[in-house]
Amino acid sequence: MPYNSQARRRSFGGNNRFRSNNRNKTRNMVKGRGQYIDPAKFVREATFKEEEKYESTHNFSDFNAHQLIKDNLHAKGYEIPSPIQDQTIPLGLGGSDVIGIANTGTGKTAAFSVPVLNKLLKNPHSKALIVAPTRELAQQIEEEMRSIAKNSGLFGVLLIGGTPMGPQLRDLRLKPRVVIGTPGRIKDHLERGTLHLSTFDQVVLDEVDRMLDMGFLPDMQFILDNLKTPRQSFFFSATMDDRVRKLISTFSTEPVTVSVKTSDTSDNVHQNVVHFSDKNDKIEKLHEALVSDNVKKVIIFDETQRSVERLNQELADRGFATDAIHGGKSQGQRQRALHKFKKSDIDILVATDVAARGIDVSDITHVINYAIPQTYEDYTHRVGRAGRAGKIGHALTFISR
Repeated sequence: MPYNSQARRRSFGGNNRFRSNNRNKTRNMVKGRGQYIDPAKFVREATFKEEEKYESTHNFSDFNAHQLIKDNLHAKGYEIPSPIQDQTIPLGLGGSDVIGIANTGTGKTAAFSVPVLNKLLKNPHSKALIVAPTRELAQQIEEEMRSIAKNSGLFGVLLIGGTPMGPQLRDLRLKPRVVIGTPGRIKDHLERGTLHLSTFDQVVLDEVDRMLDMGFLPDMQFILDNLKTPRQSFFFSATMDDRVRKLISTFSTEPVTVSVKTSDTSDNVHQNVVHFSDKNDKIEKLHEALVSDNVKKVIIFDETQRSVERLNQELADRGFATDAIHGGKSQGQRQRALHKFKKSDIDILVATDVAARGIDVSDITHVINYAIPQTYEDYTHRVGRAGRAGKIGHALTFISR
């Protein structure tokens, strides 16, 4: 990773392993929002074990899908489906409601895009709604579906916050057959009367558990109540708890469940802490970590928009290829930063938790918690970004002495 100064190199995480002190446990706690977090939980060796290789029962060319879809998949280099694709696509093509339980980064978008687009191409009256928890994930879904539907003539609209309403209103007047968006903006259009879902016969809820975590249950219920019945439904989630089951049972009577989730993503991540004494010590230890040989692509989490900007500028001044995303950035700025990060034009992305939700980049090697996560759940979501697609990741959390 490029840098200017001749900082002393050392292995990522160094020897800063946390030593628990059970005699004074409270003293070793750090404060998150509303809860005290034990830093000992940030120290963990990866327990990843190579899974038995999945033998797909299909090639993409085998699926009974529209030839245009198969041609576009072939052009994208898709030959052998992932486990979630291999098991979900035939069910979707057959008209079943599907619950897909799988880790992020396993190919879920194509798993629902193929049957959804196939129905749209074969039935001129069919329409589809795809709901995702974040703007970034909705944009990634739109990009993937657009490539799979290339030259089909299908028209879709992206409904997300942080972007002007004008273009969305214009596109909705053109009666799109595909609507992709976040719960809040979709609900907004429904309440305005600019979106009508009574003729939509397909729905996809992606990352259902994450949407529930983010408090979108009322919006999701409102949206589903506006959809046509009967309809075909796809629900995707990394977990299947009582909240998810209750939501699905309300809106789907006989779904087929496909579960290909293996271990928790964070199990694939070496986790450690670094103690620092003051601000200068903190930034120097971060610099030392970033110039380690095994650090290739990094997300650094900080707490506020201002602190993200300051850290990003400090790293840029030190010669690192970096950019920042947070809620204060325009949607265009965030998209450009994510695009550069995905294409490896930059090595480091500095982010707040909210801005980083939905980021799907499979080759992140390291996650650095420059600011303590607010909850254990936030911590798990953060570090899981570095253990995807069967790879070992690394996470480092900075803690004041």
